[in-house]
Amino acid sequence: MNLPTKITIVRILLIPVFVVLFFVNFQYHCIVATVIFMLASATDFLDGYIARKKNLVTDLGKFLDPIADKMLVSCALFAVVLYNGAFQIGVAICAMIIMCRELVVSGFRIIASAKNVILPADKLGKIKTVLQMCALILLLPITDIYACLPVIEEESFNYMLIGDGIYYAGLILLALATVMAIISGFNYINKNRNVLKG
Repeated sequence: MNLPTKITIVRILLIPVFVVLFFVNFQYHCIVATVIFMLASATDFLDGYIARKKNLVTDLGKFLDPIADKMLVSCALFAVVLYNGAFQIGVAICAMIIMCRELVVSGFRIIASAKNVILPADKLGKIKTVLQMCALILLLPITDIYACLPVIEEESFNYMLIGDGIYYAGLILLALATVMAIISGFNYINKNRNVLKG
């Protein structure tokens, strides 16, 4: 087992840690869980970078890496939906669309793999991933962010506006990620539609 695969396994092991920290109630638990989520997300870039640079790409790594990514994102999306307030239905719809896109693309890759065809991620998919990760990083800790902001006004400035700004920025990024999930999903299948022939 090489280094990139070990890093991927670390990401998988961080997922239950993230989930437990997010749902176990202690002061600033959402912020702590978000830090773990960010750390796990960073390993996604790290294992891929090392694998490509040192030519350590393996079948096990190609199998585990996308699974680890989808497990992490799925848990984070569920967490955001459960802890979201005013726009819970909208956030839930976005999460459903993103997860359906991932399932479709995963099924498409399984067919390609059976035909010994390698389908690399495209640029639109990478943009979707970046938007999605940024949205989750803003939305996961929002409950704690509101809790630690002073509910006071100084010189006509309401500190709660900071929390609102982070929250709405996260919602906008999640909406953009959802749009990109749809666009990139259709583009990915259309670009590789020859895989479905026969």
